[in-house]
Amino acid sequence: MILAAGATATVDSSVDLNSIDPRPVLIVTGLVQEARIAAGPGMIVICSSSDPQQLRALLATLDPSSFRGVISFGVAGGLDPSLKSGDVVVATEVLSGDTRFLAGLALNEEMIASAALKRRRVVRGGLAGVEQVIAATACKAALHSETGAAAVDMESHIAAAYAAEAGIPFAALRVISDPASRSLPALAKSAIKPNGDIDLRKVLRGLVRNPTTLRALVSTGIDFNRALRSLRGCRGFLIGGEDLATVDI
Repeated sequence: MILAAGATATVDSSVDLNSIDPRPVLIVTGLVQEARIAAGPGMIVICSSSDPQQLRALLATLDPSSFRGVISFGVAGGLDPSLKSGDVVVATEVLSGDTRFLAGLALNEEMIASAALKRRRVVRGGLAGVEQVIAATACKAALHSETGAAAVDMESHIAAAYAAEAGIPFAALRVISDPASRSLPALAKSAIKPNGDIDLRKVLRGLVRNPTTLRALVSTGIDFNRALRSLRGCRGFLIGGEDLATVDI
Protein backbone atom coordinates (compact mmCIF):
# COMPACT_ATOMS: atom_id res chain seq x y z
CA MET A 1 0.00 0.00 0.00
CA ILE A 2 1.28 3.46 -0.94
CA LEU A 3 0.02 6.60 0.78
CA ALA A 4 0.42 10.21 -0.28
CA ALA A 5 -0.48 13.39 1.57
CA GLY A 6 -4.10 13.41 2.71
CA ALA A 7 -4.50 9.63 2.51
CA THR A 8 -5.56 7.41 5.40
CA ALA A 9 -3.66 4.26 6.35
CA THR A 10 -5.26 0.88 6.84
CA VAL A 11 -3.40 -2.29 7.77
CA ASP A 12 -2.71 -4.57 4.79
CA SER A 13 -4.92 -7.63 5.17
CA SER A 14 -2.22 -9.81 3.61
CA VAL A 15 0.08 -9.43 6.64
CA ASP A 16 0.98 -12.83 8.12
CA LEU A 17 -0.97 -13.00 11.37
CA ASN A 18 1.15 -15.93 12.54
CA SER A 19 4.33 -13.84 12.64
CA ILE A 20 5.83 -12.61 15.89
CA ASP A 21 4.38 -9.15 15.34
CA PRO A 22 1.53 -8.91 12.81
CA ARG A 23 1.75 -5.15 12.44
CA PRO A 24 3.14 -3.79 9.14
CA VAL A 25 6.39 -1.89 8.73
CA LEU A 26 6.11 1.78 7.75
CA ILE A 27 8.31 2.53 4.73
CA VAL A 28 9.19 6.21 4.20
CA THR A 29 10.14 7.29 0.67
CA GLY A 30 10.57 10.56 -1.19
CA LEU A 31 9.70 9.60 -4.77
CA VAL A 32 6.91 7.54 -6.27
CA GLN A 33 9.45 5.26 -8.01
CA GLU A 34 10.89 4.36 -4.61
CA ALA A 35 7.43 3.79 -3.16
CA ARG A 36 6.49 1.40 -5.97
CA ILE A 37 9.60 -0.68 -5.34
CA ALA A 38 8.94 -0.91 -1.61
CA ALA A 39 5.22 -1.70 -1.78
CA GLY A 40 4.14 -5.20 -0.83
CA PRO A 41 2.52 -7.37 1.85
CA GLY A 42 3.33 -6.28 5.37
CA MET A 43 4.32 -2.76 4.28
CA ILE A 44 2.60 0.59 4.54
CA VAL A 45 4.48 2.92 2.18
CA ILE A 46 4.31 6.71 2.26
CA CYS A 47 5.77 9.11 -0.31
CA SER A 48 6.74 12.66 0.67
CA SER A 49 7.37 14.04 -2.85
CA SER A 50 10.76 15.13 -1.47
CA ASP A 51 8.95 17.71 0.67
CA PRO A 52 9.96 17.54 4.37
CA GLN A 53 6.95 19.52 5.56
CA GLN A 54 4.58 17.31 3.58
CA LEU A 55 6.23 14.24 5.11
CA ARG A 56 5.79 15.58 8.64
CA ALA A 57 2.14 16.38 7.92
CA LEU A 58 1.55 12.90 6.54
CA LEU A 59 3.24 11.19 9.47
CA ALA A 60 1.10 13.23 11.86
CA THR A 61 -2.00 11.50 10.46
CA LEU A 62 -0.65 8.02 11.23
CA ASP A 63 -0.88 6.10 14.50
CA PRO A 64 2.67 4.94 15.30
CA SER A 65 1.37 2.13 17.52
CA SER A 66 0.02 0.43 14.39
CA PHE A 67 3.56 -0.18 13.05
CA ARG A 68 6.23 -2.56 14.25
CA GLY A 69 9.01 -0.41 12.80
CA VAL A 70 9.97 2.38 10.41
CA ILE A 71 12.38 2.13 7.46
CA SER A 72 13.59 5.04 5.34
CA PHE A 73 14.06 3.58 1.85
CA GLY A 74 15.11 5.22 -1.39
CA VAL A 75 17.87 7.05 -3.21
CA ALA A 76 20.29 9.59 -1.76
CA GLY A 77 22.98 12.04 -2.71
CA GLY A 78 26.54 10.81 -2.27
CA LEU A 79 28.82 12.53 0.23
CA ASP A 80 31.59 9.94 0.48
CA PRO A 81 33.70 10.44 -2.69
CA SER A 82 34.42 6.70 -2.90
CA LEU A 83 30.76 5.81 -3.47
CA LYS A 84 29.34 5.55 -6.98
CA SER A 85 25.78 5.69 -8.26
CA GLY A 86 24.07 2.41 -7.42
CA ASP A 87 26.12 1.78 -4.27
CA VAL A 88 24.05 1.05 -1.16
CA VAL A 89 24.33 2.68 2.26
CA VAL A 90 22.81 0.81 5.20
CA ALA A 91 22.56 3.49 7.89
CA THR A 92 24.32 3.12 11.20
CA GLU A 93 23.05 6.55 12.25
CA VAL A 94 21.18 9.59 10.96
CA LEU A 95 22.58 13.05 11.65
CA SER A 96 20.49 16.21 11.60
CA GLY A 97 22.02 19.35 13.03
CA ASP A 98 23.06 18.52 16.59
CA THR A 99 20.77 15.50 16.75
CA ARG A 100 22.01 11.96 16.17
CA PHE A 101 19.69 8.98 15.75
CA LEU A 102 21.11 5.47 15.89
CA ALA A 103 19.72 3.08 13.31
CA GLY A 104 19.68 -0.67 12.93
CA LEU A 105 18.88 -3.19 10.20
CA ALA A 106 19.58 -6.91 10.32
CA LEU A 107 21.81 -7.37 7.30
CA ASN A 108 24.23 -10.27 7.24
CA GLU A 109 26.78 -11.16 4.59
CA GLU A 110 24.53 -13.90 3.19
CA MET A 111 21.77 -11.35 2.52
CA ILE A 112 24.22 -9.00 0.85
CA ALA A 113 25.59 -11.78 -1.36
CA SER A 114 22.10 -12.85 -2.40
CA ALA A 115 21.03 -9.35 -3.40
CA ALA A 116 20.75 -8.63 -7.12
CA LEU A 117 23.28 -5.78 -6.99
CA LYS A 118 25.92 -7.06 -9.43
CA ARG A 119 29.08 -5.01 -8.83
CA ARG A 120 27.52 -2.40 -6.56
CA ARG A 121 28.96 -1.95 -3.07
CA VAL A 122 26.95 -2.28 0.12
CA VAL A 123 28.43 -0.24 2.97
CA ARG A 124 27.39 0.69 6.47
CA GLY A 125 27.62 4.38 7.29
CA GLY A 126 25.90 7.55 8.43
CA LEU A 127 23.19 9.51 6.65
CA ALA A 128 22.86 13.29 6.86
CA GLY A 129 19.27 14.56 6.98
CA VAL A 130 18.53 17.92 5.37
CA GLU A 131 15.53 20.12 4.59
CA GLN A 132 16.65 21.17 1.09
CA VAL A 133 18.36 19.40 -1.79
CA ILE A 134 22.16 19.46 -1.57
CA ALA A 135 23.03 19.85 -5.24
CA ALA A 136 26.49 21.39 -5.68
CA THR A 137 29.63 19.30 -5.29
CA ALA A 138 31.15 21.95 -2.99
CA CYS A 139 28.14 21.75 -0.68
CA LYS A 140 28.34 17.96 -0.63
CA ALA A 141 32.03 18.14 0.27
CA ALA A 142 31.33 20.61 3.08
CA LEU A 143 28.55 18.45 4.51
CA HIS A 144 30.75 15.35 4.34
CA SER A 145 33.53 17.21 6.17
CA GLU A 146 31.09 18.44 8.82
CA THR A 147 29.23 15.18 9.47
CA GLY A 148 31.34 12.33 8.14
CA ALA A 149 28.13 10.93 6.63
CA ALA A 150 28.26 8.67 3.59
CA ALA A 151 25.10 10.09 1.96
CA VAL A 152 22.39 12.70 2.32
CA ASP A 153 18.60 12.62 1.93
CA MET A 154 15.51 14.58 2.95
CA GLU A 155 13.44 11.87 4.66
CA SER A 156 15.59 9.76 6.99
CA HIS A 157 15.94 12.30 9.81
CA ILE A 158 12.19 12.88 9.85
CA ALA A 159 11.44 9.16 9.85
CA ALA A 160 14.00 8.62 12.62
CA ALA A 161 12.48 11.38 14.76
CA TYR A 162 9.01 9.86 14.29
CA ALA A 163 10.27 6.44 15.35
CA ALA A 164 12.17 7.86 18.32
CA GLU A 165 9.16 9.75 19.61
CA ALA A 166 7.03 6.63 19.30
CA GLY A 167 9.69 4.33 20.77
CA ILE A 168 9.59 1.93 17.82
CA PRO A 169 12.46 0.42 15.79
CA PHE A 170 14.01 2.40 12.95
CA ALA A 171 16.33 1.64 10.04
CA ALA A 172 17.39 3.33 6.82
CA LEU A 173 18.66 2.00 3.51
CA ARG A 174 19.62 4.42 0.78
CA VAL A 175 21.15 3.98 -2.67
CA ILE A 176 23.49 6.59 -4.13
CA SER A 177 21.91 8.37 -7.10
CA ASP A 178 24.02 11.50 -7.63
CA PRO A 179 27.57 10.79 -6.38
CA ALA A 180 29.67 13.33 -4.51
CA SER A 181 31.54 14.23 -7.69
CA ARG A 182 28.41 15.24 -9.60
CA SER A 183 26.22 18.32 -9.13
CA LEU A 184 22.48 17.99 -9.59
CA PRO A 185 21.13 20.20 -12.41
CA ALA A 186 18.66 22.81 -11.20
CA LEU A 187 16.06 21.36 -13.56
CA ALA A 188 16.34 17.93 -11.91
CA LYS A 189 15.69 19.50 -8.50
CA SER A 190 12.56 21.37 -9.55
CA ALA A 191 10.84 18.75 -11.72
CA ILE A 192 9.14 16.71 -8.99
CA LYS A 193 5.34 16.62 -8.98
CA PRO A 194 3.34 16.85 -5.71
CA ASN A 195 2.74 13.07 -5.92
CA GLY A 196 6.49 12.39 -6.02
CA ASP A 197 6.68 11.56 -9.73
CA ILE A 198 8.91 13.27 -12.30
CA ASP A 199 7.32 16.09 -14.32
CA LEU A 200 8.57 15.17 -17.80
CA ARG A 201 6.80 18.12 -19.43
CA LYS A 202 8.63 20.52 -17.16
CA VAL A 203 11.91 18.80 -17.98
CA LEU A 204 11.27 19.14 -21.71
CA ARG A 205 10.27 22.79 -21.40
CA GLY A 206 13.45 23.46 -19.46
CA LEU A 207 15.55 21.78 -22.12
CA VAL A 208 13.95 23.89 -24.83
CA ARG A 209 14.84 27.05 -22.90
CA ASN A 210 18.36 25.89 -22.07
CA PRO A 211 19.63 23.07 -24.32
CA THR A 212 23.11 23.22 -22.73
CA THR A 213 21.75 21.40 -19.68
CA LEU A 214 21.02 18.27 -21.74
CA ARG A 215 24.32 16.51 -21.08
CA ALA A 216 24.14 17.04 -17.30
CA LEU A 217 20.51 15.98 -17.25
CA VAL A 218 21.21 12.81 -19.23
CA SER A 219 24.05 11.89 -16.84
CA THR A 220 21.76 12.52 -13.89
CA GLY A 221 19.09 10.31 -15.45
CA ILE A 222 21.56 7.48 -16.03
CA ASP A 223 22.71 7.69 -12.41
CA PHE A 224 19.12 7.74 -11.17
CA ASN A 225 18.11 4.69 -13.20
CA ARG A 226 21.20 2.83 -11.97
CA ALA A 227 20.22 3.70 -8.40
CA LEU A 228 16.67 2.43 -8.94
CA ARG A 229 18.01 -0.89 -10.26
CA SER A 230 20.07 -1.30 -7.11
CA LEU A 231 17.10 -0.29 -4.98
CA ARG A 232 15.04 -3.08 -6.55
CA GLY A 233 17.80 -5.48 -5.61
CA CYS A 234 17.52 -4.26 -2.01
CA ARG A 235 13.78 -4.95 -1.80
CA GLY A 236 14.43 -8.21 0.03
CA PHE A 237 16.21 -6.33 2.82
CA LEU A 238 12.85 -4.96 3.93
CA ILE A 239 11.61 -8.43 4.82
CA GLY A 240 11.98 -9.40 8.45
CA GLY A 241 11.27 -6.00 9.98
CA GLU A 242 11.01 -7.65 13.43
CA ASP A 243 14.84 -7.72 13.41
CA LEU A 244 15.12 -3.92 13.38
CA ALA A 245 17.00 -2.30 16.22
CA THR A 246 15.23 0.16 18.53
CA VAL A 247 16.05 3.76 17.70
CA ASP A 248 18.12 5.77 20.14
CA ILE A 249 19.07 9.45 20.27
